[in-house]
Amino acid sequence: MSQSVPPAPQQPQQPHQPPQGPYGAPAPGGFPAPGGFPAPTAPPPARQGNAGLAVVLGVVTTLVAAGVYGAVLKAVDGASIGYAALAVGALIGAVVGKVGGRNAALPVVGAVLGLLGLYLGQVFGMALITSDLARASLTETVFSHFDVVHAVWKEYLGLIDVAFYLLAGAGGFQVAKKLGA
Repeated sequence: MSQSVPPAPQQPQQPHQPPQGPYGAPAPGGFPAPGGFPAPTAPPPARQGNAGLAVVLGVVTTLVAAGVYGAVLKAVDGASIGYAALAVGALIGAVVGKVGGRNAALPVVGAVLGLLGLYLGQVFGMALITSDLARASLTETVFSHFDVVHAVWKEYLGLIDVAFYLLAGAGGFQVAKKLGA
């Protein structure tokens, strides 16, 4: 009693497909690039910034950083701190670069404002110290006796301050350049 077993049904055949390449990618002439990776896309458009607003905010940041640096100078009795000088320039450069975007002039603006911020901070620190020693108000010291404050600043200026000015200018330039890109 042997019965014949009906043959197993065969899979329906698909229409002709091109042979598969490595990693499941279609062979040449298919859509993806060889290796299964998609074709490269265009880079995203460059970030646009506002150079005018960057300069205005850079000036404001310069004044704030100078005030803080001057207060630090008074707190440490006029001893300069290199990291603080670098921080003044870097902070100004960060604001200018982040707000301004890709503008070739903004790193230079960051460097100049960094130098200005360090100068104003040193003069403000000397004004704070001078007004404290003279027992006069800060406003009177700055506006009526600025010649004394400036003379004290010149006397205080040393060779190490050249390095601090270089740090502030370089910090403003480099950070503005990196963040603007």
